[in-house]
Amino acid sequence: MSRIGNKTITIPAGVEVTISDANEVTVKGPKGTLKGQFNPLIAITNEDNTIVCKRANEEKHTKQLHGTTRALINNMIVGVTEGYKKELEIIGIGYKAALEGKTLVLNIGYSHEIRFEIEEGLTCEVPNPAEIIISGIDKQRVGEAAALIRKFRKPEPYKGKGIRYKGEIVRRKVGKAAGA
Repeated sequence: MSRIGNKTITIPAGVEVTISDANEVTVKGPKGTLKGQFNPLIAITNEDNTIVCKRANEEKHTKQLHGTTRALINNMIVGVTEGYKKELEIIGIGYKAALEGKTLVLNIGYSHEIRFEIEEGLTCEVPNPAEIIISGIDKQRVGEAAALIRKFRKPEPYKGKGIRYKGEIVRRKVGKAAGA
């Protein structure tokens, strides 16, 4: 029994969902449009303003797809109504970020500055030099962009310097001097 897959998705006002015969779901909302192609083993139906996902058989692979499909469709609906955002914070003396058009410029302790192009469909804000906010309607693309930026300088465990998600806790290690 899939608890997530069996839940119905209520379509909010102002959102239009179309499902093609090839299991392609298109969601249009106030913030934009998202499309997704899903496995034909999961039957997706729109019944009086709610979306229902049903699986064709009881095989393990189909059960795995059931909850995943429902969650992806729900993420699409939330994305076009509310949107998603990831907040990153930069910790370290002299570490800073700046925005030049659609390019994020990072000075994070290397001999050169790192330039990261923000892709179409995502927006980036730098409210202060130690904070980056990435937002968009596609949850996967927002998370991937945030992960790529964090990858430039992951938080290190001795001083805690680097780029981390807001609220992320970095376990600190004790230096050599404490071992003596």
